[in-house]
Amino acid sequence: MAAVVSFVGYSGSGKTTYVEQIVTACKRLGYRVAIIKHDGHDFEMDKPGKDTWRYAQAGADAVCIASAYKMALLRTWNKEPSLHELLLMLPETDLVFVEGYKREGIHKIAVLREANGLELPCPLEELAAIVSDVEFECNIPHFPLHDITPMLAYLMKHCLGKSGIVANGVSQ
Repeated sequence: MAAVVSFVGYSGSGKTTYVEQIVTACKRLGYRVAIIKHDGHDFEMDKPGKDTWRYAQAGADAVCIASAYKMALLRTWNKEPSLHELLLMLPETDLVFVEGYKREGIHKIAVLREANGLELPCPLEELAAIVSDVEFECNIPHFPLHDITPMLAYLMKHCLGKSGIVANGVSQ
């Protein structure tokens, strides 16, 4: 099973941009990467009027669209799925980046931007590292927000085969 790394932070902190850059770098290195993004609101992924949207509007519990190059599955739930349930649905990958899921019991990497406020999104003991544009006085690794190179080296060392920050959802 893939190593799982969760990035948490408040809206506007730069999580998506930061993780996007790490995904690009990991792909260049030949790793298979998946993303799970938590959305605290109901989201609409399909375009109104398209066939898949029409099937969902008609009440289908699941709508899948596939081509030779990709597929998407929209499924209704009677409860919010756990991170574990979502991980079981992913194809085989080397690394899963999770954005959000602050309440899951896995170690997280907090992304903070001074202009957005420096309040931690979860207790310090749940953090494996902090990414920010200012230094923090704490005993966990700190990485710059505007340079992914040190974080990439950290992930290579701790997640991809050597000592694992979180592998199979369990910290190591």
